[in-house]
Amino acid sequence: MRGVLKKVLKLLTKQMPIYQLRSAMLRWCGYAVGKDVSVGEDLLIIDELSDRGMVTIGDRVAISPRVTLVVSSRPNSSRIAPYVPVDHGPIAIENDAWIGTGVVILPNVTIGEGSVVAANSAVTKNVKPYTIVGGSPAKMIREVSVPWIEETKSLVP
Repeated sequence: MRGVLKKVLKLLTKQMPIYQLRSAMLRWCGYAVGKDVSVGEDLLIIDELSDRGMVTIGDRVAISPRVTLVVSSRPNSSRIAPYVPVDHGPIAIENDAWIGTGVVILPNVTIGEGSVVAANSAVTKNVKPYTIVGGSPAKMIREVSVPWIEETKSLVP
C-alpha cells in the first residue's frame, strides 16, 4: 500500500501550484528534503516503489522545472535484461545547489554544495562543490566564486 501512496503523491507533486507544497509532498513520499527548497514543476523521480532514502536534497536548493532524477534504471521485461547492467543508486543534491531546467541526474551522483548544473545537462558523475557544469555528459565549465570560499583560500599559506 505504501508504494501505491508514493506513486500517487509523486504524480500530484508534479503539478502542485506552489513550490513549498511540492517540497512538502516530496517529504511525504519519503525523500529527504531540506529547508527553503524550491522545486520546479514536473520534477520526475524515477525509482523503485520500495526505495527509501535514495534521494537527498539539501537546504536552499533550487530545482528548475522538468528535472529528472534517475535513481533506478533497468530494461524491465526486455530479453536483453540479463545482458545489460542495471543502474540503481542514491542521488544527493547538497546545500545551495541550483539545478537548471531539463537536467537529468543519473544514479550514484552527488551534486556538491553551491554547484550549478546548466540547463539540459546530463550528470553522470559527481559534481565538485562550488563549480558550474554543463553539457551531455556534464563537464566542469568553471568554479563559482563566492566570498566565504575566497576568504578561506586567502588564509591558507
